[in-house]
Amino acid sequence: TKYMPEKLDGMDAILEKYEGKEDNLFKALVKKYGAEPEDPFYAATGSSDNDDNVNDMNDQMEGLDVGGKSSKKLRRGAAAKTVNKVDTRVIIQKISRNRKKAVTHIVGMDTVPGVKLKEASKAFSKRFAGSSSVKDKEIIVQGDHLEDVAEMIVGKFGVSADAIFLDLDGEFVCFGG
Repeated sequence: TKYMPEKLDGMDAILEKYEGKEDNLFKALVKKYGAEPEDPFYAATGSSDNDDNVNDMNDQMEGLDVGGKSSKKLRRGAAAKTVNKVDTRVIIQKISRNRKKAVTHIVGMDTVPGVKLKEASKAFSKRFAGSSSVKDKEIIVQGDHLEDVAEMIVGKFGVSADAIFLDLDGEFVCFGG
């Protein structure tokens, strides 16, 4: 309030804007208004270096969760590109249409790290010399390629055979065993 008392009313919006990025806010304030003045509490106790006390306080507060809107923060930049480990489960189904015709549905390829559905669909098209497409996080390949698709997913995309399940007449069977 010493520098710009009229900004006091908008502090809630500023704090909300910089939520999770308080260090950036602090750096911007130091750049604009100069270094932080010495804390009167530490000046009165005669301690010139308060870093140890701050580190102790940070250690004590590390495990606390204040709740707020959500403890999950939006990630940008390099942090957004890191992949969170997820359970990989791929389900392969054969669906018959018009008596003789069949299509193979592959669900769960979106859980395989580093695999884009469109690129996987293209690989299936080339391998099985037929059409394939992506619809609602599901790859559809023309023809009955149940076990061949499973083998390709293990070989080309590096998915464990234990994470692949075949739908055989309504019963899910693990491809790995």
